Amino acid sequence: MTPMTPKECHDQICLTCSDAAVEARVREVLPGGLAVVDTAAGTEEVSVALVVAGPGDVVLVHAKEAIAVVARSEDPS
Repeated sequence: MTPMTPKECHDQICLTCSDAAVEARVREVLPGGLAVVDTAAGTEEVSVALVVAGPGDVVLVHAKEAIAVVARSEDPS
């Protein structure tokens, strides 16, 4: 059996269901693989279990799950 190669997210579309993902900026990383993010619709709590993201990073969120990091924070701290 050949191992699966991870796919990347392109054009803000979920590869699993072809639905749109929403950009969100990570405000705070919480315990348990969760984060508080800012979206155009307001503040939400989402899972960041599938990505490595920190405060200031921009992630694509689909169904309350961050599925990709699209921009890293420019904050060096």
